[in-house]
Amino acid sequence: MPHLTTHVLDATTGTPAVGVGLTLSTVDGTVDGTVIASGTTDGDGRAALGPDVLPRGDHVLRFETGAYFAAAGVPTFHPFVSVAFTVTGTDHLHVPLLLSPFAHSTYRGS
Repeated sequence: MPHLTTHVLDATTGTPAVGVGLTLSTVDGTVDGTVIASGTTDGDGRAALGPDVLPRGDHVLRFETGAYFAAAGVPTFHPFVSVAFTVTGTDHLHVPLLLSPFAHSTYRGS
């Protein structure tokens, strides 16, 4: 199982956000970092990314929220959402995102 999973929920519809593009990168001093994995949320708004264990250090998980809302014909304030986090060990990481066109929230899930 990949080290990182996510679940995106669309708060405006109360349903999983299907088809949200994702990019997982390291933060290594370059503008965008080094891409480790990419993917798209499935029919339940979920995705698993990366290798079995992520390297320790800072990472960014980018959600392509603008494209998701554009496909639904919904204007949005956020063209993307970037969640930065630090990997300190080998425990599984779950990064959920609650999404609306003008707000978002996230936390370290289990």
